[in-house]
Amino acid sequence: MTLPFAVRKLGHVVVNVADLETSKRFYTEVLGFQPTDIYGDDKMPGGMVFLRCNGDHHCLALIGGAPPAGEAKRTLHHLAFELATLDEVFRARDHLRRHGARIVYEGRRRAGCQVSVEFLDPDGHHLELFWGLDQIGTDGRVRPADEWRQTATLEDAVRFAPPGQDTTLHDANLKRADAAD
Repeated sequence: MTLPFAVRKLGHVVVNVADLETSKRFYTEVLGFQPTDIYGDDKMPGGMVFLRCNGDHHCLALIGGAPPAGEAKRTLHHLAFELATLDEVFRARDHLRRHGARIVYEGRRRAGCQVSVEFLDPDGHHLELFWGLDQIGTDGRVRPADEWRQTATLEDAVRFAPPGQDTTLHDANLKRADAAD
């Protein structure tokens, strides 16, 4: 079967942790990850830390508030897979809809500014197909929060892009669908 998109790589993993500060120290001090952004409880219950080990805004994120070790199994929040183009994200959404996948979010997230469609697999695992994750240069500068452009649709993600993110659609059929929306 030919798919209308191709996964390029595992983009990032998000895990739930019992003690956000302890886990942050472990991943930074023991494994050498660098923090890029931090959410307080106002943005994510339990707080959230985005970590990187390369130029991607994040390859690992930690969400606080999980039960302490020994009281519950560690849990995965979600897996994210990178797509090559913005057009592929739109085609992936349409493909998922045609196949009855339960889509739980589409649009652009805050930190990292990726455009994505998020859905559940048959076992209820939360998966994300995304494009356009911010890249961090050698200066370590991250996009300031006032440049994030969170949206709740892919169409709005195209219309309300953050500075420097080219959201031009190249597929004429997708351009027509966006114009009709």
